[in-house]
Amino acid sequence: MVGIYTFLFRQIGRKVAYYRQLRNLTQEALAKKVNVSISTLGKIERGKYNNNLSLSILKSIADGLNIDLSMLVTFDNREKALEWDELKSKLNSSGIR
Repeated sequence: MVGIYTFLFRQIGRKVAYYRQLRNLTQEALAKKVNVSISTLGKIERGKYNNNLSLSILKSIADGLNIDLSMLVTFDNREKALEWDELKSKLNSSGIR
């Protein structure tokens, strides 16, 4: 189950970074806009804020980016395939099957 959550948090983080950059916002500017620290936003973007990423934080980020929350938490087949391929590769290289 850890792999699935890792996938979700990394994909959400990538989307946050993508939409932030698309809107020409720095991490600092978005962090101020949504009232989180720059460090917290950086962890979210890297998928490293796993255990405590609340719906309220995600909603604030989506609002700060002027997007619907669903844009951060839904994934098309291409996005799923990219991440799953990476996850499978890591598992195979560590000897886990």
